[in-house]
Amino acid sequence: CGGTPKPMASAHFVDKHRVQLIQRVSNIAPILDELQDKGVIDQEQYDKIRALPTSQDKMRELYSGPLKASAACKDIFYESLLANEKFLVEDLSKK
Repeated sequence: CGGTPKPMASAHFVDKHRVQLIQRVSNIAPILDELQDKGVIDQEQYDKIRALPTSQDKMRELYSGPLKASAACKDIFYESLLANEKFLVEDLSKK
């Protein structure tokens, strides 16, 4: 995830709602597909995350590696969340 990080007035959505996203994201497969397509994760990371038993474990692994890389990676993840977990994102945005 190249690019210059954007200056932010507050925490990124994916950081601010980390705990809720780990607990509540259930549709992780298409999110992983998009992250791989866009170069956020490579094939090895994709396979490792897919092999984990629960969606919570998969989300924790994403947070412990790829999502630490840059704000650009977080932006791509956020866009994928919007596409695949729209109602969850809308609910968290109200908080």
